[in-house]
Amino acid sequence: MAARKGVLSVNKMVKGQKIREKGKVKFSKYFQKLEEGTQVAVVRDFGVNAAFPKRIQGKSGKIIGTRGTCKLVSIADGNKVKTYILHPIHLKKI
Repeated sequence: MAARKGVLSVNKMVKGQKIREKGKVKFSKYFQKLEEGTQVAVVRDFGVNAAFPKRIQGKSGKIIGTRGTCKLVSIADGNKVKTYILHPIHLKKI
């Protein structure tokens, strides 16, 4: 019988970084300019320690404003549209 990998192996795949990117924070990604109305995908960067809701990993949404250096992103969660405050390092332009 084949060995089961379990839930933790999935977490390791998500958290895994390429060997050359491990522990690094790219300044170009940290200070990227994203305009209001831009479609973005949410991709967590594990090089930055932050409270991050797991349910929005991999979702896409629209930037509706800014709050300091962070962006307000509206994401559809089921039938409800929710607004999250995310740093641009976790956002990828679509």
